Amino acid sequence: MSARLLAIGILLLFPAGTFAAFDLPPLPPPDEYGNVLIDRLSGQNKMRPVNFSHWSHRKRFTCRVCHTEIEFAMKRNASGITENASRNGKFCGACHDGQTAFRHAGNCDKCHSGTAPYGKEKFDAFFSVPVNTTQFGNGIDWVAMLDGKHIKPVNYLRKPPQAMKFDKPLSLEAEWSIIPPAYFPHKEHTLWLECSSCHPEPFNIKKKTTKHFSMAAMLQGEFCGVCHLKVAFPLDDCRRCHPDMKEGGF
Repeated sequence: MSARLLAIGILLLFPAGTFAAFDLPPLPPPDEYGNVLIDRLSGQNKMRPVNFSHWSHRKRFTCRVCHTEIEFAMKRNASGITENASRNGKFCGACHDGQTAFRHAGNCDKCHSGTAPYGKEKFDAFFSVPVNTTQFGNGIDWVAMLDGKHIKPVNYLRKPPQAMKFDKPLSLEAEWSIIPPAYFPHKEHTLWLECSSCHPEPFNIKKKTTKHFSMAAMLQGEFCGVCHLKVAFPLDDCRRCHPDMKEGGF
């Protein structure tokens, strides 16, 4: 069957708009990828939103430090962050105490910048470290950075996490036969996270399946899309998950 006939067949099989749901969001410049503007209460208090740079923190701490130990929600503006809570050692204040990192007093503009760009010159210097690179996201292969000991992020602040030896890779069959399976490596994820980061939400392993798990759902920020849209390497890097996919297509 010719490529043209195959394409026509696919369009007949799937309703109009199916492919539109697979449009990938535009990517910001590498130094801005993963930057988040937090405006839960800032605007109400006539302050500029806080710019949080994931790459600048990720080189120092694993994801679990902030999202498990300090209890930051995965979704923007979903945490109960307040200036008072931070000054009392919660959320940002767990590190920004004047010892581990700069403190709040007198440094408002460092966080309340109100813009997405953050320290491009620092990013350029960091990016110069010899390591495997990628054209997606930050352009940094964070797993290679960790394996090569180019970075040594702290994995806890007070209590060390329970050791996780489960490193079984999973093969995830695609719904469409023309798309090769995706592979999920547990080891690469448990270096940064822990089981509770993904189970039971967003992946319910008790039911042995995950209802509505699809590419369209991920592009809406569900399942893998919780991280692999704005922080971890983006879904644009198809072959990173579907290694048997041909260059430039199925």
